[in-house]
Amino acid sequence: MSSASLATTPVVEATNLKRVYEIRRGFMVKPDHLQAVSGVSFTVHAGKTLAVVGESGCGKSTLARMVSLIETPSSGALNITGVDAVNGPEEQRLKLRKAVQLVFQNPYGSLNPRKKIGAILEAPLEINTPLTARERAEKARAMLALVGLRPEHYDRYPHMFSGGQRQRIAIARALMLNPALVVADEPVSALDVSIQAQVLNLLADLQQSMGLAYLFISHDLGVVRHIAHDVLVMYLGHVVEQGEKTALFTQPLHPYTQALLASTPGLAGSSAIRHRIVLKGELPSPLNPPKGCVFSTRCPHVTERCRAERPALREVAGRMVACHYAEDFLAA
Repeated sequence: MSSASLATTPVVEATNLKRVYEIRRGFMVKPDHLQAVSGVSFTVHAGKTLAVVGESGCGKSTLARMVSLIETPSSGALNITGVDAVNGPEEQRLKLRKAVQLVFQNPYGSLNPRKKIGAILEAPLEINTPLTARERAEKARAMLALVGLRPEHYDRYPHMFSGGQRQRIAIARALMLNPALVVADEPVSALDVSIQAQVLNLLADLQQSMGLAYLFISHDLGVVRHIAHDVLVMYLGHVVEQGEKTALFTQPLHPYTQALLASTPGLAGSSAIRHRIVLKGELPSPLNPPKGCVFSTRCPHVTERCRAERPALREVAGRMVACHYAEDFLAA
């Protein structure tokens, strides 16, 4: 596949995705509604990585579950490989499950301890393809080699591997059906820092060789800097800043993005962070979000306008920002 075709192939197109949960407190009490994801839109192309970042509770894992077809959006549109993943025919939507695969956070809990590695890798093929046992075994062994593991690992159990090796196995399993999109939910956060770089390099190499699209979920901007092409910053279910990685890291235009960068080791001393912002207080309850800007209760630049009027997500300097005063940070 040529680099030109990779750049123009849309793998995922999400438009105004929302996910609302109904919280019941009793039979006679009117249920509350928790909006976990509020109107998120993005596009991911083949060979590219979109990183979704934010604190715990910001909605990034809920977004990942919608894109990986585990949960259905409450509203909005989601197309995967050109197929309507929300309202399309059931048969088409079932086929999409092979086009989207997941890599989970914890490599110690995502592999069945009672099965050998060969059986774990072959399971997706056994369920979804007509391949013979011999063909499944050949493909599993080839995939082990592709992720940097040896042939003898085929007959071993998960407990015989280190965390980094287990995550390589999890990545191999996700690639067995040749997906177009891999949703990686905090895939290196449970690993030692020295191992994280190895797994990130593996993901980058696989993307280049296979033309994969990644939706990469993370709270660590230091990791995101090495893997992402574009970044989407979420806070309390809302997108607060979204754009190309270099521009966002060089000159963040939302105070929340500035705070995340300033608190990340290795990025805190960057000349891009002219005004260090320290996050204070707790994330507000999504059951009772602020009336104006969702970040207004923790923002050091908050004004009365921020408290009363929710800023629209708008284009500023080539990216999308939800802040009334984004131009002020651009000029600073």
